[in-house]
Amino acid sequence: MGNFIASLATISITVAIIFFGIAIHKTGDAGFALNFAIGILVAFVPQGLPATITMLLTIAAKRMSAKNVLVKELRGVETLGAITLLATDKTGTLTRNQMTATNFWCGGKLYSAYPHNLPPEELPFSISACGINEILHISAMCSRARFDQTDITVEKRTITGDATESGLLRFAGQKLLDIDQLGDKYPKVFEIPFNSENKWHLAIHQKAHQDGHLTLSMKGAPERVLRVCSHILIDNVAVELNENHREEFMRSYEYLAGKGHRVIAFAQLLLPGSQFPKDMVFTKDPRNFPTTGLCFVGLASLEDPPKHGVREAIGHCRGAGIKIMMVTGDHPLTAEAIGRKINLMLTDTKELRAKKMGISVDKVPESDIKAIVIHGEKIDSLTDADWDLIFSKEEIIFARTSPKNKLQIVKRAQALGHIVGVTGDGVNDSPALKKADLGIAMNISGSDVSKEAASMILLDDNFASTVNGIREGRLIFANLKKSIQYLLSHVLPELLPFLLWAIVPLPSMINSQQLLVVDLGFELFAALSYAWEPAESEDIMKLEPRRPVTVESSERFVRRQAEIAEDYGMDPESEEFHSRPTMQRIKDSIRMLFTPRAWKRKFSKSDGETLVDSNLMIYSYLQVGIIEFIGCTTAFFVILYHNYNITPWDARNMMTIDANAFTRRATNNYTTAGGNFLTVDDQVSALAEGNSIFYFCLMIQQCFNLFASKCKLGLPIGKYMFANPKTFLSVLAGALFGAFIVYTPGVQSVFLTANVSPLFWLIGLAYGIFLVVFVAVRQVIIRTFWPMNVTATIHGLQMHPTKWSTIRD
Repeated sequence: MGNFIASLATISITVAIIFFGIAIHKTGDAGFALNFAIGILVAFVPQGLPATITMLLTIAAKRMSAKNVLVKELRGVETLGAITLLATDKTGTLTRNQMTATNFWCGGKLYSAYPHNLPPEELPFSISACGINEILHISAMCSRARFDQTDITVEKRTITGDATESGLLRFAGQKLLDIDQLGDKYPKVFEIPFNSENKWHLAIHQKAHQDGHLTLSMKGAPERVLRVCSHILIDNVAVELNENHREEFMRSYEYLAGKGHRVIAFAQLLLPGSQFPKDMVFTKDPRNFPTTGLCFVGLASLEDPPKHGVREAIGHCRGAGIKIMMVTGDHPLTAEAIGRKINLMLTDTKELRAKKMGISVDKVPESDIKAIVIHGEKIDSLTDADWDLIFSKEEIIFARTSPKNKLQIVKRAQALGHIVGVTGDGVNDSPALKKADLGIAMNISGSDVSKEAASMILLDDNFASTVNGIREGRLIFANLKKSIQYLLSHVLPELLPFLLWAIVPLPSMINSQQLLVVDLGFELFAALSYAWEPAESEDIMKLEPRRPVTVESSERFVRRQAEIAEDYGMDPESEEFHSRPTMQRIKDSIRMLFTPRAWKRKFSKSDGETLVDSNLMIYSYLQVGIIEFIGCTTAFFVILYHNYNITPWDARNMMTIDANAFTRRATNNYTTAGGNFLTVDDQVSALAEGNSIFYFCLMIQQCFNLFASKCKLGLPIGKYMFANPKTFLSVLAGALFGAFIVYTPGVQSVFLTANVSPLFWLIGLAYGIFLVVFVAVRQVIIRTFWPMNVTATIHGLQMHPTKWSTIRD
């Protein structure tokens, strides 16, 4: 769009200057020449185009806010409909962020919090079992979650804090009778909250034991916690960790994560009183507390069910050709299990295929695999080839990631030409939100920093709302394109009369004042009616993204970006262009004007659909524009001949003899070929009537074009033509406005119009009907030989409601 406007402005200014000189030479009247040049400018550039685009986007943004999608920047409305890849968090976005403790593994045994219909490997929960009491105490004390009040039952209390800690605290509160006294009974003396680097939470309490007064507790990512443990609690005794314990740990960990549960590990260390007295002051720097040699207590798993409508929403996104990618801090198995519940992952990963076939992973052909799960710890070591392989897959999950990893993922996806949307709610997510083409923050759970960095906010924190936004974004793009197509259609009928006046010459069939009321009057409001245009069909969410990413398109994009970086100087580390003085930027811009590959880039065919493309310009300029010009010109000369016996030959001859003919500056009377004598007043009246019918017929044909431009997928006939009542209001307003300009006595002197018989309107009506027929035939030809690209059917998508999608949050 930017290139089109810049090119149009350059051409229009150049042509206006040239024809200003021609007008000065022909008439010797600087005022008339200036008015003529302004007419050229007005005709070339639709004056209502910027206002129309801005208002269309504003109206769409307002409509999206009613669907729980708040757009902070207008460009975000259009960008949302162009997304090719959406990287989303799991917890709180895809899932409810309502953690419920379900299973525990401690003392080498697996327990279930719900004793009904237990699988054979699980035992009923027992608070007396080895390690259970320790897990409950660590859950309650090594935590920043808090009950808001203590005078009601635990089930009714509201908890402030992280969802995982809240779930553990609520379960502990239900099982420990002294939950409200723990803080006073065992005061906390030191704490290191959970962070994305350590992936564990550490706390030290004055909890006495037989060897001292202090107990260190830790909870966090199981693999990280196990890494700092040297012992494990078995039969209430700390025994040294061995390979059998580690294997049993991994089996239980994978079992719980495979159920889609978030798994948390617990450990403790009874600090010896000889080294750590009761009144010891602990510090982070220098570190004076142990972080190794702990005793592993056990595992707890929490279930966080998918949100209402998420499975169907992801199915709709994938059906629209958008790649949905989960980026989460959870274990790969947890992430994969959730992904399989919500349509994000349907096919086998390489590891799963190897397990099913009973072969090694290396023997599974890479070309057969469409799904991949990447552990965050591997991201820093990935090569360019690895990244290309990852993004070639249809189903992608990044697990155990950090905010830094999320930023890396966004940059890599953009480097391949993807238009990337990213969801985030934390402070550390802000770099990725800013870097993404569309950063999406959460309203309820999101931090102020993430909301500031994002371009869009989900008011209900629900991924399903994103689908509404994508549908609305695609619709507004389609409507913007229709609106621009409609607005550009009247450029040629407005421009050619000025060019014919200078070249043939012929009398000016429309004047500058009339051009302005066309552009800023009827046309502006008619174009705005597209803001309320519904989708032509539900197929809008089955079409490919406007710029689909393929191997070939990625290669072209990478090559083009490399050229731009070389031409303008870009820092490969920061991926930002070097700052340059103003004069240097000007010199570089001038230099690029004489660089062949810069021009090649400018005019190379873009990958995918753009707002203003060759098809739109052919429609507006070479097809509908020509039809409308012929219709208006026909009406112009018909009225001149009918009322004044002036033929086109007469008109040309009069303008050749006197460049000021048909104006008050005319110096000669004239006798037509048919013998009709024309005074200067007759010539002025003839031109006023000709201008009036030209203007009125242009408006009539544009009314028909208003309906014809609606159709991109179907024909300009049928009930869809009546789906938008605003269109008919626009037509009515246009008719009244046109009549006001042409027939109102006081206004006629301003716009140089005159009364014309309604009989001549039939010419505009006839050409308008022909225009609709032409567009219908054109659509049939296009859809026959160049059908729309729709996404391939994805087999296995589960779009029927589930128990989770029928119960609202």
